[in-house]
Amino acid sequence: MLEVNTPVGEAGVTIAEAARRTGVSVHTLRYYERAGLVVTPVDRTATGRRRYHQLDLDWIKICARLRATGMPIKSIRRYAELVSAGRGNEEERLALLESHRADVTAKLAEIEENLELIDHKIDVYRGRLEAGDADRLWAPTRETGAGA
Repeated sequence: MLEVNTPVGEAGVTIAEAARRTGVSVHTLRYYERAGLVVTPVDRTATGRRRYHQLDLDWIKICARLRATGMPIKSIRRYAELVSAGRGNEEERLALLESHRADVTAKLAEIEENLELIDHKIDVYRGRLEAGDADRLWAPTRETGAGA
């Protein structure tokens, strides 16, 4: 069995091995190809089976990370188009990535704010449990609202 960091040989790897190495499913690999997210056409064997090379695997990992940060497929596709087009569009690539970074930063700030509320609630529950008066924590009713 090949290790994830084992270099891809000249013949490439199967779709199953590419999925294992990139951490995405076979279905996702096929989808990325159909959706125009790959920067170079995926090689095929004489029988039509996909063969992935290191460039493919590296690009798929980038796509997966962009997707995991919430970048829309449309934006990933545009980024792939720009990369595929080659030199001369670096400013547009940079603008696309900076815009996405701003979106991710805003989401992180929102998540941090929500985490602060969760931490506060944990502190309240720990404090009440340690004080032995957790029974004073109320359960929401129509009269009291949902502040538990």
